[in-house]
Amino acid sequence: MPKFRRSAAITAVSAAAVGTLLSGCSASVSVGESTPKLSADKLASTLSAKLAAATGRPKPDVTCPEDLKGKVGTTTRCTLTADDGSTLGITVKVTSVDDGKINFDFKADDKASPAAG
Repeated sequence: MPKFRRSAAITAVSAAAVGTLLSGCSASVSVGESTPKLSADKLASTLSAKLAAATGRPKPDVTCPEDLKGKVGTTTRCTLTADDGSTLGITVKVTSVDDGKINFDFKADDKASPAAG
């Protein structure tokens, strides 16, 4: 196996391992609005920090396409992009909202998507 393929495979396996490690994780963020909303950037930053803490690895590149509305049951999808360009989806679901604090669970997909190209 060529060296560049081996490192890509290792990265893809690492991304898949993140999915396994993050089954059923949760987090909460406090926001100061009457109808709480967590910005897409803050959500991505929070997920990145939680993923790093759970795996003991550097913070991954996580992006979220939209703000998370503080309403129980609201969901959104974010994406973790590995160094090799492969991606792993992350589903975020609001579990409760207490005094402007949005509590949510998140779960990474079981399988990473290969890099485009």
